[in-house]
Amino acid sequence: MSLSVEQSEAQGESTRRRKTRDRLIDAAYEVFAETGIHAASVEMITERANFTRGAFYSNFESKEELFFALAERENRLRFERLQEGVDSILPGVDVAAAVTEGTLSQIVMQFLELQGDDRRWCLVQSEFRLLAMRDSSVASSYLEFQRNFQSQLAARLDDAVRSVGLEFIIDPVDVTRLILNVYEAAMQESILEGSGDLNMARSPIVLGTLPPLIQSLTRAL
Repeated sequence: MSLSVEQSEAQGESTRRRKTRDRLIDAAYEVFAETGIHAASVEMITERANFTRGAFYSNFESKEELFFALAERENRLRFERLQEGVDSILPGVDVAAAVTEGTLSQIVMQFLELQGDDRRWCLVQSEFRLLAMRDSSVASSYLEFQRNFQSQLAARLDDAVRSVGLEFIIDPVDVTRLILNVYEAAMQESILEGSGDLNMARSPIVLGTLPPLIQSLTRAL
């Protein structure tokens, strides 16, 4: 067998494996949101994906590992949307002028317009957080994952505010945690209210809290 044939077969196997993982992740997202992570069984996930248990365990050791794969994908998607906002929104900000709360409100609204409906992800994340709080074997991995995500997001937010002539007056990671808490609170309220409005850019919690919060935690460079 030639090297090119071997490479082609290896690439084909890699593609099939990636597609299998993606289908399992998609199925898990649906099942986790519908039943909760604790109640979701491997059989429920594989049945939704039209796979066998063998397909599951050849790709993931546990539901928890599958959740982290899902979380990596969802976080990557949100980073991409954030970068889209940085590239399309921030160049229009006049860095020579003072950035007012009104300006920040417009920026926040434009960024949130790009995020879409995050309520299902909020629900799944909340489920997994409860699982981690109850299970010490999951807690350490969850904390490490969350801290890594917050650190990456903080670096991006720090770059974003600097691009409009501002800097955070406290650790960007601490600012990031505050922003995430506000955003999550808005999504939780939307879920509890059964709101048909999918856009967090119109949330009173977000609009009433994030712009003044960001303004109070930044200063001109």
